[in-house]
This record gives sequence, C-alpha cells and structure tokens, in this order.
Amino acid sequence: MAELPSIGFSKPAAPKKGTAVVFTDETLSLGAAASEIDAATDGAITRAMKVAGYKGASMASLDIVAPAGAKLDRIAVIGLGKAGDLSEFDWLRLGGAAMGAVISAKATHASIHLELPDGKAIAAEQAADVAAGAKLRSYTFDKYKTKKKDEDKSKSAKVTICVTGSDEAEKAWETVEGVADGAILARDLVNEPANVLGTEEFARKAKALEKLGVEVEILGEKEMAKLGMNALLGVARGSARPPKLAIMQWKGGKSKQQPIAFIGKGVVFDSGGISIKPGAGMEDMKGDMGGAAAVTGLMHALAARKAKVNAVGVIGLVENMPDADAQRPGDIVTAMSGTTIEVINTDAEGRLVLADALWYTQDRFKPAFMINLATLTGAIIIALGNHHAGLFSNNDELAGRLSAAGLATGEKVWRMPIGPEYEKLIEAKFADIKNAGGRPAGSITAAQFLQHFVNDVPWAHLDVAGTAMGSPETEISKTWASGFGVRLLDRLVRDHYEA
Repeated sequence: MAELPSIGFSKPAAPKKGTAVVFTDETLSLGAAASEIDAATDGAITRAMKVAGYKGASMASLDIVAPAGAKLDRIAVIGLGKAGDLSEFDWLRLGGAAMGAVISAKATHASIHLELPDGKAIAAEQAADVAAGAKLRSYTFDKYKTKKKDEDKSKSAKVTICVTGSDEAEKAWETVEGVADGAILARDLVNEPANVLGTEEFARKAKALEKLGVEVEILGEKEMAKLGMNALLGVARGSARPPKLAIMQWKGGKSKQQPIAFIGKGVVFDSGGISIKPGAGMEDMKGDMGGAAAVTGLMHALAARKAKVNAVGVIGLVENMPDADAQRPGDIVTAMSGTTIEVINTDAEGRLVLADALWYTQDRFKPAFMINLATLTGAIIIALGNHHAGLFSNNDELAGRLSAAGLATGEKVWRMPIGPEYEKLIEAKFADIKNAGGRPAGSITAAQFLQHFVNDVPWAHLDVAGTAMGSPETEISKTWASGFGVRLLDRLVRDHYEA
C-alpha cells in the first residue's frame, strides 16, 4: 500500500507551525479560526484574497507563502462556493482539495481548520468524510519509481483536522477509514503490473483479508473442473498462470440472515487471446481485473468497519493469452449452468468468467441479490464516457438504490436497457447462446448474456470499463486506478442491508 499521511483530529486551536488550511465561501467570510489566523498575520488572508481577485468558488485554492507575523510556512484557502449547497460528496472533495494544498506546499505538518464561515456546526460524519478525502487524495502509485520527487515527503505528513466535536469526529473516522482503505486496496490491485500481480498473487491478496475476519476459500483448476466451470476455464487455457476462484465471506449479520453477494471479473491481463487486441494501449489491460479489485476492496471495507451484514465476494481470476492450447473462435463450451456457449470472439472473455462465477454464487449461497462488476466492454465508454458506470438490472428496486448510492458517493451509475428484444443478437448457430453479438448495442448484449446465469435472483451488472481505470482526475483521485465501486457498494449496504 502507498505511503499515506497520518490523520488525526483535535479541538480548534491556533496553528504553531507548518501549513494551515482554512475555508471561505462566496461571501469571502472567515470562520473563527481563520479570522484568528488572519489577525495573527496582519490580515494576510483578507489582503491576499483581495489582491488575487479570489472569489471563494467551490474547491478553488489560494496559496499564501510565508505569512508575516506567524511561524507558519503557508496558509491555504479553499473555497466552499455556496456553503449551504454542500452535498455529501463535497465533503470528500474538500478533504481532497485541502490535502492537495498540503502536497503542493511540500508540508510535513499541516492543520486543516474545518469550520463554516457562518459558524454552523459540522457533523462528525462530515469531518470524517473530509479525512477520507484527504487520505484518498494523498494516494499515489510510485513504488517502481527509483527517483522520487521532493513533494513525496508530504505524502506521509502529519495532518490534524481541527474541528468542534473532534472526539465524535475521530469515532466516525474509525468507521470511514476502513472504507477509504478498501478503495486504496482496489487502486493498488489495478495499478500493479501484470508481471507482479497474476492469478496466484491476486488470490493471496484476497486470502490476506482473513486478518480482518473474512473467511476465504480459493478454488483451483481441479475443483472448478469438477464443478463444470468450463466457461471460466476455457478463458485460462492459453496462459501458464492457473485459474483461481476466490470466495470471501464476511459474516457480520445474524446467523440466519440471507447473504448479499458481489462478483468480480478478475482478468489479470487480457491480450484478447486468439482474437488478439491491437498493440496500441494493450498495456492498460493489466487493469482488466478492476471488478475483482473492487469486490476485494469492498470486502475489506465491510470487515474493517465491522458491517452488520452477511456478505459474499466471489472473484474469477484468469489470464487471457494466445497459446497453442488457447481457446479458439468457434469453440463451444458448456458452462456450470449447463448452458452451451459458442465462442465467437475470445476477446469477449470477461462474460465467460462471470457466467460461471454468477451461477456458482447463486447456486451455493442463495443470496438476496447479486451485483457483479467488470471492466467488460469498450462500448460502455462510447455510450457514457468516463463519468458513469453502466448499470444493467433485472430489479427496479436494486437499480434505484444503486443510483441513489452513486449520487451520494460521487461514483455515479447510469441505467441501460436489457430485454428480450436484444436476445436475438446473442442467438448462436451451433449452441444455446454466443459470447459476442457484434458492434450494435455491445454493452447491452454483454449484459443480456450475463442475465442467463443469474436465475431468478435480483441482480445488477456494473460495467466499470470507463470508471475503474483511466477515469478523469478528481479532488480525491489522481492516479490511473480510481478504486471505483468500493464506496458505492459500501454505501448501498450501509443504507439498506445492515441489520
């Protein structure tokens, strides 16, 4: 895991060293702590705002270097915009913006003076979200860089959030930090190169969750062959790396409580197989396990915060490579469900992995619902860009709850259609269905394919191809891997499924 700052909380107090971060809104009013710092520096904040034409716009920053009259190195002012309009996600963004100022200042000590200009109280949960935003913003993946930049020392800075009700905020942070760490774990997994993180290494990462109380089983090729998982196993045939199925169980609910289930596509590298991908950009296919990374990060989050729920995480781990024994276009495989699949394109492999993982999950665990995550199609990026994940579901209630959780966390989803009119596109000449339906409705036909393996269980498919990797930078995410899905699904669980 990346080197990260030490974050603590304290009651409001005048800073004595390092970098101080304060907030203002469109009125350019200052809260009590910011006013005290302004007075101690002979009006440095108010003068700098006037000279710079600073407007207090949302997340806008103003840097004041070596203010007179104090031992502070810097003062950073962060804009709130219209303070009354702050959303839940904005508190994370504020933490990210504040930490961005700390990093820019190369600070080793920093104080974030969390207050609203009008003096209204800040809830403990909001203060904890600011801390989460700061921690997520500080994440970088530079373990393979032998020459580090000067500002790297600020990544391990001591950061104190000064806020009224600091004891309550610290208690809230004990819960929220586990979720942030889950997102960071997902980022680390996606960012790792494929020569370091193969199927066996990924399985060991899942196994490590046992330290948090998660029960973990790892199935190998022989066990999956006995179960009839020929769809998943067919994808792995061209690789020297053995396929794995990791099953993670968090039993935080009542013993008879029906579990909820999350399933992830874990293609540790996707060359396309015999239907090989173009060389340009193929290096990004180390991230084709973003769905499995999110499920692993979620299980970490639920266990770390001791969620009162029974949850199952299942990830299918394979590598898709061309080889003398690799699966060919035209091959027919029989999935665990008994459904026969004609392989039209070996680069449509993720849905084959999920087919068996989904069927196994619903058959063994009888969950209340299943949600699968996968970097499944480039077509979803054409449809939605990089700001929303594609949501497909057979259940309106589950889809609505996911959409609401997405708006709350900033990990947004957009519902796409599935239905019998798309079924014709995946009808096969020689088998029950085929694994690719052509260019039209490419993301929809992939979801339509998956629906064959969920039985009657309420189910949602999240296509995170545009959001798990290479997504736009935000105040809380500055690396290639975003960790998308961990906070979204944790919020879904917290709002609706905990006892």
